Amino acid sequence: MDTPCLLLVDDEASLTELLKKYLERLGYCVDACTHPEAALALLEAHPERYAVLVTDLTMPSMSGEDLVALSRERTPGLRAIIASGYPYEPRIEGVEFLQKPFLPNLLAQAIERALKS
Repeated sequence: MDTPCLLLVDDEASLTELLKKYLERLGYCVDACTHPEAALALLEAHPERYAVLVTDLTMPSMSGEDLVALSRERTPGLRAIIASGYPYEPRIEGVEFLQKPFLPNLLAQAIERALKS
């Protein structure tokens, strides 16, 4: 079986790089972006590549919720995890919420749950 590929999006570059390295050590293929528009371009170019989208909720140019909605237009059924330091109740079906700050292993557990759904 192929290694699941994740699309990681957060406007905090240092956090994005840290999580990317952690997830790669766990064996995932990870493409990381600091801009939602870059993530959408990757999805446009490779719609079948990504198993899970992991995104921050609050970013300057687009919310994580909007990113999930637009991503699913390109890749229907894309599994998604939204993380935020603010309280949030997902309004999109099939989206898991992860409260920041979180331990990296909690993100890994959320990804495993998403992959099994």
